[in-house]
Amino acid sequence: MFDSPRDQWEQTFAVDWGGVYLGCRVFLPLLAAAEAGAVVNTSSVNGFYASVGPDRPHTAYSAAKFAVKGFTEALMGDLGVHAPHVSAHLVMPGHIGTKIVANTMRQAMQEPTPEEAEFLLAVAEEFETKAPMTAEEAARVILDAVKAGEWRILVGDDAHELDQRVRDDPEGAYRNNLFELL
Repeated sequence: MFDSPRDQWEQTFAVDWGGVYLGCRVFLPLLAAAEAGAVVNTSSVNGFYASVGPDRPHTAYSAAKFAVKGFTEALMGDLGVHAPHVSAHLVMPGHIGTKIVANTMRQAMQEPTPEEAEFLLAVAEEFETKAPMTAEEAARVILDAVKAGEWRILVGDDAHELDQRVRDDPEGAYRNNLFELL
């Protein structure tokens, strides 16, 4: 809220929340007309814990991921009334080895110096290669959970651990850096 201009904040929120909402708006009529279907929305661990560590605020991203979580939970009730043959599932991944950091950095840095580009590449590569779970493993967890009828899908041991810590001490969740405790 303090470091990002309003348009940047709103763009992040629009992509991370608006993409989910608009995707549902477009595809729900098709799913409702089908014999069966599933809506699978991706939030984040930042949809139940709005921090990536001390001194690293990211209000727009967390607010959007909380919105995805609340929307999906509310959508389950809406589907129960209007399309009970369609299920809704909420994916909340932890650290998964994807190119999200590389893609985010690429968008943020319009014309990096060669030194900045090298540094950003190293950070992005480390994020992807040192993740406790690959994207392929995460996809398998998600698909298996949807097939099993689970609506709340935590992906990765870190997601499960963080969720438990927030549930165990919701009042202390923001007094402590829960990521340091993982």
